[in-house]
Amino acid sequence: MNSLRFASCLLLLACCYSANATINLVTEDYPPFNSVDSKTGEVIGMSTEKVRELMKRAGEKYTLAAYPWARAIQMAQNNPDTCVYSTSRTPAREQLYKWVGPMVKNNWVVFARADDNRHPKTLTDLRPYVIGTYRSDAIAEYFSLKGYNTELANIDSDNPRKMLAGRFDFWATGELLGWDIIRQQGLEKLIVQLFTFNQTEMYLACNTGMAQATIDKLNQILRDMEKDGASAAIEKKYK
Repeated sequence: MNSLRFASCLLLLACCYSANATINLVTEDYPPFNSVDSKTGEVIGMSTEKVRELMKRAGEKYTLAAYPWARAIQMAQNNPDTCVYSTSRTPAREQLYKWVGPMVKNNWVVFARADDNRHPKTLTDLRPYVIGTYRSDAIAEYFSLKGYNTELANIDSDNPRKMLAGRFDFWATGELLGWDIIRQQGLEKLIVQLFTFNQTEMYLACNTGMAQATIDKLNQILRDMEKDGASAAIEKKYK
């Protein structure tokens, strides 16, 4: 077999492998968008339902598992046929993935202790203070790039009690996630929401080696889900 025919065969095999590859979906515990059911261990949530419907309509084989966020995003960057969600699409991340979405919107908010007499109303007002966030999160990246003083937790659910203990001044997180954590920990009377400072769109972020035809197909199916009401029906369950 001459070199040209051999190269053509290799390319054909690679294309066939890619076309039949299982997509590995990874995520974190970030309710209500994606979370792990404490009883069954199943990955659930608003974004998860959309992703499952997306894979079903696309006819794609897939696996789905939850990991710590820093590990999940590294897996999508380094492992073929791997996508991570729900991922805020930021300038710093733009070239790290191929993007499917937007899937959901996420308000970024600031929380405070209910007994705190300081009442910052803007990001400028937060300049003198230490902001609690968590490692590898888009909000942590946002504050770091703007030169704010932050304290990083390993997981966001550690932050309410760290704030109450005076480890930092204010807590910045996603609005729905923040309230979910507060309710789970029974802290509704001890923590208050101050203001919203940003809204982002969150995506399915895929390894850059994934075939562009697959990315284009998934984006078109997601648009179809918006048009036929499937996405809205899923979101309604979580309001």
